[in-house]
Amino acid sequence: MIKIEADTLQQAYENAASALNCSVTELSTEVVQHPREGYLGLFKKTAIIVAVREKKVEKPAEVEKVEKPQSVKDEAKVEKLEIKKEVVEKKENLISKKLRMPKVKSTISNILHHRMAPASFVSSQEDEDEDLKSGVSYTADYDDAFDEKKGEPSIEDIVKSVSKEINSFFALTCFEIEKIEVSVYDSETVFIEFKGADAALLIGKEGYRYKAISYMLFNWINSKYKVQLRLEIAEFLKNQEESVSRYIESVCETIDRDGRAQTKILDGVLVQIALKELRDKYPDKYVVIRSTRDGLKYIIVNDYHQN
Repeated sequence: MIKIEADTLQQAYENAASALNCSVTELSTEVVQHPREGYLGLFKKTAIIVAVREKKVEKPAEVEKVEKPQSVKDEAKVEKLEIKKEVVEKKENLISKKLRMPKVKSTISNILHHRMAPASFVSSQEDEDEDLKSGVSYTADYDDAFDEKKGEPSIEDIVKSVSKEINSFFALTCFEIEKIEVSVYDSETVFIEFKGADAALLIGKEGYRYKAISYMLFNWINSKYKVQLRLEIAEFLKNQEESVSRYIESVCETIDRDGRAQTKILDGVLVQIALKELRDKYPDKYVVIRSTRDGLKYIIVNDYHQN
């Protein structure tokens, strides 16, 4: 019995046949893990199988052909063949038993399905008045500790629960990261920070992994605990905020001079950072996100009567 790991099931079967020096049709296999492409480079799985070459035991043909014994010698011969037949059957049963493998369920896929991933990755976001909120297509149930009959959980209780679950989940990944820090940012926001040798790998090129992780964590936390999320990975958010703040200075000069302004195209988390900063600086002005025909985002600032 051997364990084979490959990118696809077909390749795993071929490797098993090669290793056992037989054809694929002679294999008895059990799929331990099905392959999966993953999402944005995360959680990719290979195919894993357990394979055994089938042992074909031929039953003695003489047993079927033996007729009623004509003598004591023939009777002894029949008895001997019957004993041999019984031994063969026991061996066959033993081989069959050994080939039966228990079905192995993937722990990480269970966590992703039941804890992390929403039923759909399609979200609805109102860019103008609901730009800091995301909708999801499912509603997660509260844990027993947060039963509605027992009242709404405090932000401190939510932080404890999120810390336990998120650390349990990421402990199953291949990334070398420190214990994930979860704390209270404000009365409606949970702050999550990733640190460690491989933390920067969770950001990805131009922050595409950061966006994916932020989206998944927000859908989980917001739908389950009804709070907002602030995610920091290897100071990525801090650097983005500093970059936006420097850019916003020139935008503010235009607003102070002309009373209105429009930002350049901003991507992902940048547009949310800029929106918050501009609304804080100009609470009496109309500050909203707009979209181009291609779906790119920018922010306009003007007086309310000009919108």
